[in-house]
Amino acid sequence: MTHYFGAHTVDAGGIHMAARRASSAGMRALQIFTAIPKYYNDKVSIKAERVTRFRETLASTSISPEHVVVHAAYVLNTATPDEAKWVRARDGLTRELARSTALGVGAVCFHPGAATDDDRDGAAERIASTIIHALKEVSGDTRLLVENTAGAGRTMGRTPEEVGAILAHIPQRLRSRTGYGLDTCHLFASGFDLTESAVATARILDAFEEATGEAPGFFHLNDSEGALGSNKDRHRLLGEGLIGTEAFRWILADKRARNIPLILETPQLNYEIADDDDSADPYDLQMMALLRSLL
Repeated sequence: MTHYFGAHTVDAGGIHMAARRASSAGMRALQIFTAIPKYYNDKVSIKAERVTRFRETLASTSISPEHVVVHAAYVLNTATPDEAKWVRARDGLTRELARSTALGVGAVCFHPGAATDDDRDGAAERIASTIIHALKEVSGDTRLLVENTAGAGRTMGRTPEEVGAILAHIPQRLRSRTGYGLDTCHLFASGFDLTESAVATARILDAFEEATGEAPGFFHLNDSEGALGSNKDRHRLLGEGLIGTEAFRWILADKRARNIPLILETPQLNYEIADDDDSADPYDLQMMALLRSLL
């Protein structure tokens, strides 16, 4: 069993360049956007030449398509009771799944959004309805995975029970195409203390597995600028936040961290890299060295 480390690398020059930069850092997983994440992108498709370029580039690396995660747009609120906004979010997520399926990647992850009317049971149903719609509209093997949230405001998906409630509404015939993933910064910000002990960290993962019936489909490995329970989604380099490095050693030692994408969403040093420069970001090299030292 293997640890598949990766990062959300800078995509200057195109998503194929993001793959080349990840490969240059010795990574075997990758996260990308297929469209600008601050827009709904509900009418955005992906050009055939872009698909071909990405697939061919990925094939030249050690990154398997199944270990590539696409992060959906941040603005999609699939939990909203506002019908017009919900339809746009539903259609945006469906179009994201279509673009990602064309690329042949393993999964799309998305933030479920906020229950702005405080009806959390209704919000769980609306999120599930979005997933069901997307999976019915787009056939293929790319999975649609709920990401746990940092818990700010009325956001859904901060607890095992909420993630479990969302997935409980998915028909059994579609369950293999969906699931969830865990962001370590979001866990800590939501009040789950990853720093207490290896046993306590395992219990947190147990709680999510028990509530959903399955292990996570990915991890986002991020340290936290915000304090425990702060609900602040502020990522730091591993070891430079309030989680520290030992918690990541405990996570990596857990069997649930094996054979799935382990994605760094930590800061990059060179956001203004040239379009044709495929060199690894210095921070990514630093993080990869740290992660290997924790195994």
